[in-house]
Amino acid sequence: MKSKIITSVRLSGSGHEYQQRYLRMSKRIILFCCVLLIVACKSKKAAVENNITLVKPNEVEVAKKKRADDLGTRLLETCNISRFKGFNATEATDKVRQNATKEKISAICQKINQRNGRFLGINLIDITRNKITDEYTFRYNINYEKKLYKRELFVTINTDNKVSAISTKEVTPKPL
Repeated sequence: MKSKIITSVRLSGSGHEYQQRYLRMSKRIILFCCVLLIVACKSKKAAVENNITLVKPNEVEVAKKKRADDLGTRLLETCNISRFKGFNATEATDKVRQNATKEKISAICQKINQRNGRFLGINLIDITRNKITDEYTFRYNINYEKKLYKRELFVTINTDNKVSAISTKEVTPKPL
């Protein structure tokens, strides 16, 4: 009886050939996945490149620093006096002049004045340079009467010495 079962299993196949084929196939799949993982990791490292650098204030042209400081202060003083003197073509790009309307600025000023009080002044924090576009971004700390909320002003000056972007941002305080 035993011999009949063994011979019938041998005739139909014990599955040993199938197992060998399955092992070879699974080894190939694992090897392919490992190679794919290695290639993917190497490509990520090569793609990461830092194009923005921190610049010392004495390395930046005086005209760029003065333009950023003057226009940032002028924009924020608008909240105190409620009169906005628009930017001209030599001071700002067309996009900035179109976005800096009296209506938008007065709406923003109302929100800022309610939360922060009157504008007192700005202090330069740092300057960054974008190597690709050769634009300088000046980051200022905005001083208000109320010290509850901290805000920062970002002024971007392009290669033509015009303001290409200007924005404020509320900064969350860092825990002690």
